[in-house]
Amino acid sequence: MKRKLLVCLFAAIFTMPVFAQNDFDIAKNVDIFVSILKELNDKYADEISPGKLTETAIDAMLESLDPYTVYYKESQIEDVRMMTTGQYGGVGALIQQKGKDVVISEPYENTPSQKAGLRAGDVIKKVNGQSLEGKNSEDVSAAMKGQPGSTMTIEVFRPTENKTLTFTIVREEIKMPNIPYSGMIGDGVGYIKLDQFTDKAGEEVRSAFLQLKKEGMRYLILDLRNNGGGLLHEAVNIMNIFVDQNVQIVETKGKIPEMQRVHKTSMPVTDKEIPVVVLVNEHSASASEIVAGAFQDLDRGVIVGKKTFGKGLVQNVLPLDFNTSMKITVAKYYIPSGRCVQNIEYFEKDTTQGAYKIPDSLAVAFKTKHGRTVYDKGGVEPDVATADTILSDVLYALILNNLIFDYANQYHATHPTIPPADQFKVDDVIYADFLNFLKDKEFTYETDMEKALELFKKDAEEVKGFSKIEKEYNALKDKLADDKSRDLETYKEEIKEYLSTEIVVRYYYQKGRYQNMLGFDPEVNTAKELLLDNQRYQKILSPKN
Repeated sequence: MKRKLLVCLFAAIFTMPVFAQNDFDIAKNVDIFVSILKELNDKYADEISPGKLTETAIDAMLESLDPYTVYYKESQIEDVRMMTTGQYGGVGALIQQKGKDVVISEPYENTPSQKAGLRAGDVIKKVNGQSLEGKNSEDVSAAMKGQPGSTMTIEVFRPTENKTLTFTIVREEIKMPNIPYSGMIGDGVGYIKLDQFTDKAGEEVRSAFLQLKKEGMRYLILDLRNNGGGLLHEAVNIMNIFVDQNVQIVETKGKIPEMQRVHKTSMPVTDKEIPVVVLVNEHSASASEIVAGAFQDLDRGVIVGKKTFGKGLVQNVLPLDFNTSMKITVAKYYIPSGRCVQNIEYFEKDTTQGAYKIPDSLAVAFKTKHGRTVYDKGGVEPDVATADTILSDVLYALILNNLIFDYANQYHATHPTIPPADQFKVDDVIYADFLNFLKDKEFTYETDMEKALELFKKDAEEVKGFSKIEKEYNALKDKLADDKSRDLETYKEEIKEYLSTEIVVRYYYQKGRYQNMLGFDPEVNTAKELLLDNQRYQKILSPKN
């Protein structure tokens, strides 16, 4: 039977038409591959899995190209749907690895998981009677997904109640929102957080925009931070809200004729006058960079934040046989000024590594609509750069050890309600309770100063000079340890802000998270101040002489 399948595969490959010069090489190498697979199947000492071997070969082949060209096997069909539409069949819960366990980190609002009563912190033990002990988060995620309308039983252990619970849940079509939150943040400033560019993203942004206009919006902050992109045409649809019809937003250039295309706005503009600030960071990529780059190149808005990721490649998802598919890079895109934001060159044939970062020294200057100079430095550089936000070592350790996560679960279990999301704050009473919670918890961390001191000691030992400075070294080490013991007080405000958001999400979900965070988000405050200072805003968009 296995031999028959291999022969059928071989025959199918060689009935394909020949269109290109490379087809002989393709046919020759496929012949070699099939021959190897057949010989292994017939003669290898142990039983082999042709499917696994083929999958390994495919993955290795694609890995030599770029990280965005990926093969998806049949079991990953829901992942493909999620990637392209933002939809999948499941229960609507975010999960995470916590030591050896996989736990619910957040049930999404108005989804089967939330309606059934699953809570953050629930340890997943079984799905449909199958034990998930020792499984990783990817395995558990696959077990929880399935056809909408199918029934799933899930057994969890709830640490805050010290008991095992079983829930019967009917899976639904889960649609992740493109916009987790939009609202007014005072002084006529509207805020739209766009998380992804899946189907209807443009329509949803336009709807949110018009609603904010009804509420008195005179300025807009469009938040694209941590938005990894999605559908190119939705980026064009979003720009159509802010610029006239028939304006070029992006051009794609690829090998096949269909990829040689200019994408223009196709509908009448919604509002081409409202001042806009677009927030970006190093995780804003792809379609996010098309939107941010178009705003900048057309001098339609001011970009605030960090330099974007630098992904100027276009992918198509191609269906293959047996419910498999492949996401393949088919083109590069170019924003209105003519520049490409791609940061890594994966296609350079002269490099031995196959990919390299494009240095700033090779950056080429381009001009925006009004004559400002911009560069293709691999990503969109903000017009107003903001300072890096670096977590303190102690907060990072608290997060890494799930101590803030665990305390938020405990707080939720003992407090039925809290004030509205935009009003709730961790006060000194709650913080004192958190410190008490930490007393019997073990967590260690090494500060940057401690790391530097140890490197200094190592260097001194290598030149046999440590004995000369040992006394000073010990004194400095004791001083750092003393300072470290006060970190929970020194970084109190930073920890309180993070803890506040983590608690709020237990009650008000993603929408509440953003409402709470907006109260202390420095980049949002920078954007708001800029919008309210019209002279500064207009000066940024003017050519610099």
